[in-house]
Amino acid sequence: MPDWSYHTLFKPLLFRFPGRLARDLTLQAIGGFSRIPGGTFVIRTMGHMEMSPLIESELAGVPLACPVGLSGMLDPKGTAHRALAQFGFGYIELGPVTVRPVVSTAPIQRAVEEEAIVYPDGYENPGADAIAARLRKGTGHRLPHFVRLRPMPGSSPQAALEEQQELLSKLAPYAAGFFVDGLAEGWPSHETMAYLAEVRHIANTAAPGKPVLLYLPQLTSLEELRHYDDTLRSFDGVVLGDAQLEPGSRRERVAGGSAALSAELRTIRALRQALGPGPAIVAGAAVHEPQDAVALLEAGASTVLLHSGLVYAGPGLPKRINEAILHSRITAPSARPGQPKIQLPPSPSFWANWGWMCLLGLGMIIGGILAWLIAMTSVLLPYDEAFLEKSRSEILRFNGHLLHFMSHDRITLAGTMIAIGIFYHQLAKHGLRYGLHWARTAVISSCVVGFSSFFLYLGYGYFDPLHAIAAAVLLPMLLLTLRGLKDLPSRKPPGMRNDRIWLRAQWGQCCWVVMGFGLGIGGLTICFVGITDVFVSTDLTYLGLTSTELAAWSDKVIPLIAHDRAGFGGALFSLAVALTASALWGVNQGESWLWHTFLWGGIPGFASGLLVHFHIGYTDFVHLLPVYAALILYIIGLYLTYPYLVGRHKNPEGV
Repeated sequence: MPDWSYHTLFKPLLFRFPGRLARDLTLQAIGGFSRIPGGTFVIRTMGHMEMSPLIESELAGVPLACPVGLSGMLDPKGTAHRALAQFGFGYIELGPVTVRPVVSTAPIQRAVEEEAIVYPDGYENPGADAIAARLRKGTGHRLPHFVRLRPMPGSSPQAALEEQQELLSKLAPYAAGFFVDGLAEGWPSHETMAYLAEVRHIANTAAPGKPVLLYLPQLTSLEELRHYDDTLRSFDGVVLGDAQLEPGSRRERVAGGSAALSAELRTIRALRQALGPGPAIVAGAAVHEPQDAVALLEAGASTVLLHSGLVYAGPGLPKRINEAILHSRITAPSARPGQPKIQLPPSPSFWANWGWMCLLGLGMIIGGILAWLIAMTSVLLPYDEAFLEKSRSEILRFNGHLLHFMSHDRITLAGTMIAIGIFYHQLAKHGLRYGLHWARTAVISSCVVGFSSFFLYLGYGYFDPLHAIAAAVLLPMLLLTLRGLKDLPSRKPPGMRNDRIWLRAQWGQCCWVVMGFGLGIGGLTICFVGITDVFVSTDLTYLGLTSTELAAWSDKVIPLIAHDRAGFGGALFSLAVALTASALWGVNQGESWLWHTFLWGGIPGFASGLLVHFHIGYTDFVHLLPVYAALILYIIGLYLTYPYLVGRHKNPEGV
């Protein structure tokens, strides 16, 4: 469920359902998908969440792949933790956890204008035994768990201490650390302080060596922080809660917005000044945009926890935050003084690796242009006529449409080759050159498909020497491209806001992704038809012949046509791989080159696919319907993504 599908398809639908039902449906769907073979790979691939070692962090001594955590209240039963772990999180909070289950069936409400979630009972959880059993069984991921320990509702401090002893004994074997609750239970101040001190002592005994952080309610004032100063220092750090308890009830509201962010920033700065650089500070509220997370980390937070932001901003928020953090650590004029900086190496020379892929793309463009010229004139090459044992004039005397039909296959193949060449050249020049992992994955995957599809030419026993020569010339360029490729962070600032332009781009990205998958299905279908029946019904209607009649005239004409069809199908699928990967992973703010790649790469593909059909009179609507649909998606995608990819934007690095 990437952002482009979440905001266009799923969120509008899910927000029509009651909050609890929408949450359960979502978690069960992605959780169930992650448990099927290959499910987590698909989830990770769709989002291309490659965690960079440059953003590795730690929380109170626990190593993290990144400083972004998942709040426990989003998925209290862990239904989808295996799936959510692929989104780009560094750790997962469990809880609140109480010794016995706290069940609620009351509605979970959404306050959409405030981007808030209101829970009917902030204590709701399946209980310590259920969570321990789940952790004992295995979660299907390797992210560390931090368990938030909370007393049962209405417990006295003495009863709560016994509960904490039980919680720690049951959960210590599986937890990387603990968040201790207790400041929101309504006890007298001196009893609360004594309770927290005793819990800290119990944790040292029950879970030696594991960090214990104090959980602070969201609206804890600066005066209260000063009152708790000694208690705060006795813990390994603090967690600023993500929920606001409504007075006189157990309802909790989780929200973002500028007011919540400003309050969180003030509290973090005060805490960091009071505690010094050592203790951990977890920012658990107000993160709805990448710039929110960057601002909190720059203010002194060690990590951030995502909650309501994941619901309103979408599942791509962790990845976007990681990209923003990574960029903030790259040497740049806007980098915060004293922040760890990463000096990117200069881009490699043209001949080191990426230049060979540029040449491969150029070779595809030249080959496509030559193939187009031949298909528009003689159609057949001398070795084609030698294989058929029929001259051009004999073919025309037999059927006036046959050469036109063959030219239509070859022109569409030529246009596809030109489009592939444009994509390869651009991906190499703007992606491989700067170490973008997604560009490397896109171009290499497409090349593997393209070169492998050469063998489809042999499906009917026809060997095309020109295609063989082209493959022999281009393959070394691919191999030379693979030398010394390195993954580097993007040099361009990522999008930091969930603004209207970003949301509009999600719709455009959705159009391109759907188009890419459609082209992929079309390419595979053409390949299959090319090596089996060769013709579809509309082809034979256009020719005015049956396959039997064609075979009776020449037993070699069908293998020749099959070779063209299979070749075109393989090329189309290869293009679809490059195009879909670019649409899935490359749509980032300010990447104007990608927009121009789609623009110029699409023109020869659609021109060849449409103009030749009208030129030869093969205009059956059903036959051309997939082309019309793809063209509409292509144009809409260009229109909707233009402001985000090409337009000029301000990229604030913080608040």
